[in-house]
Amino acid sequence: MADDLTAARIRREVARRQHPMSSWLGGLGSTEVYHAVAMTHVLGDGDDIMVGARLPGGEELTALVYVDHNLGTVVKDAFVVDQPVGDLVALMRRTADDPDTSLTDLDLAEARAKIDEAVEVGVRMWPPLESDTWPMCRPLVEWLAGLMPAGGAGWQRTEWTDSDRERLAADFFASAHAAGLDDAERRSLLDSLLWFGTDYANGDPLRWSSVTVELLLVDWIPRKLIADVAYLSAAPGLLRAYVAYAHDRVGISANHTRDTLAAIDHYEPEYQQTIRSPRLQGPQALLAAAGLLAGDGFDPDGDDLLSYEEIMLDSLRRAVGGAQALDTLDDEPLPDEPFAWSRLPADIHDRVGEVLVLVDGCCAELLDDECRTACRRLLADVAEGDPAVFRRAGAARTAAAALCWIIGKANLLVGWDTGLEVRELAAYFGVSGSPGQRASTLLKAAGKDPYQYGGMDLGSPRYLVSARRAAILAQRDRYLRADG
Repeated sequence: MADDLTAARIRREVARRQHPMSSWLGGLGSTEVYHAVAMTHVLGDGDDIMVGARLPGGEELTALVYVDHNLGTVVKDAFVVDQPVGDLVALMRRTADDPDTSLTDLDLAEARAKIDEAVEVGVRMWPPLESDTWPMCRPLVEWLAGLMPAGGAGWQRTEWTDSDRERLAADFFASAHAAGLDDAERRSLLDSLLWFGTDYANGDPLRWSSVTVELLLVDWIPRKLIADVAYLSAAPGLLRAYVAYAHDRVGISANHTRDTLAAIDHYEPEYQQTIRSPRLQGPQALLAAAGLLAGDGFDPDGDDLLSYEEIMLDSLRRAVGGAQALDTLDDEPLPDEPFAWSRLPADIHDRVGEVLVLVDGCCAELLDDECRTACRRLLADVAEGDPAVFRRAGAARTAAAALCWIIGKANLLVGWDTGLEVRELAAYFGVSGSPGQRASTLLKAAGKDPYQYGGMDLGSPRYLVSARRAAILAQRDRYLRADG
C-alpha cells in the first residue's frame, strides 16, 4: 500500500478486533498479478488495460480499466470479472468487429504506472467520472495495481513543437485535400485546429474520431476562440479537408474516415447556431457546462452565478420536467395500471410481451408495484416511439434489464450506494456487464436524452415512485426556504 500511515492504522485496527475471519483473507497478500494486456484502437480515443490476477487458492480474476484520452487520460470506467485474463483476451479476439483494434501484452510495471496515473487524474476531476462500477471498484483496482512492480514510464504523450505544427500545416496546404483553401484566414484557423489536436483530446493531430470532432465543434471552438462569425463559420469545411488529409497520411481506413466526416456533418448545424448565439467563453463557459451558471450559461444582465440552492432546484426541475411540474408535484403512489397494448403496432406484441413478463417478474422480486407501473409506462413509450427496436434481433432479457435499470436509476433504487446493486440486477436477468449498456437505445426511442451522465433524469413524474417524489418535494421546499 502506498500510504504507509493508512496501512499502519489498518494493521492496528485489525489487531484489536476479535471478529472471526475467513481463512482466505489471511492469504490475500500472496495474490499474484501475472499478466497485463492493452487493447488499443487506431483513432486513439482510449485504451483498455486488462490485468490478470491469481488468488492464493488458485481462483483467477481480471480487472478491466478503460482510460479515456479525450477527457485527459483518465479512468472513465472499470470493472472486475471472475475469469482468467487469457480467456477474456481470447474472447475479445474472436468477437472483435474492428480490425483496427489491437491487443498486445503490456509490461506489468508499465501497466501499473498507466493505471496509477489515470486514477490520479480522475481524483482531481470535477465532476468526477462515474459508472455503475466506477469508482465502486477503485479500491480493488488500486490494490491490484499495487501488487505490480513499480518503475514503469506511464503514458507518453508526443510533444509537438511549433516547428512540427508549421511543417504539418505546410504539408496540408500543399496537398490536393486543401485545393482552394489556402488563404490567410484558413491558415490562421488551421493553427487553432492543430492547437486542439496537439494539446487537447488524444494529443495526435492526425487521428480524428467522431468523439474528437464533437469536442472540437460543440465545446472547444465556441468556448476558446474569440472571433467573428464569418471566421469561425469556415471551421467545419476546413476540418473536413484536414481530416481527409490526416487520415490519408497515417493510413486510417476509409470506414473510420467516413464516420468522422459524418460526425462533422452531424454537429455542424449545432456549431453554426452556437457561434451565432450569445455565449460564455473561457472560465465562465466551464462553469456553465458544469451547471453553475443560470439557464444556458448566458445572462445578458451580468452573467451572475446562481446560488447553490438555485442550482439544486434546477436539477430537480430536470428530473420532473420543468418548473411547472416541480411546482405541482405530488407524492401519491403510482397506480397499478395495465400495460398500454393499444398504443403499439400488432406485429411487435409478441416481442414486447416477452420483455413485459421479465420486467414484471423483476419488479415483483427486486423492486415493487410502483416500479412495475413505471417500467410498463417506459416500455410502452419505447415501443410506441420506435417500434423498430422490437423488430430487430435482440434478447428480451437484455431489454428488460435495461428498462429496470433506467427506472431504478431514476428513482435512486439501483446503484452501488443504494439498496439494489447493479450486479444483483444483472444476475437476476442473467446478463453480463451492466444492464445499462442498452439504455441509450431505449431512452432515445422514448424521446429521452440518451447520453446522460451520472444520474438519470427522465423529465416526467409519471416514471417516479411516490418515495422519490416525496424526497424531491422535501428538497424543493428546503431549497426554496434557504433561497429566501
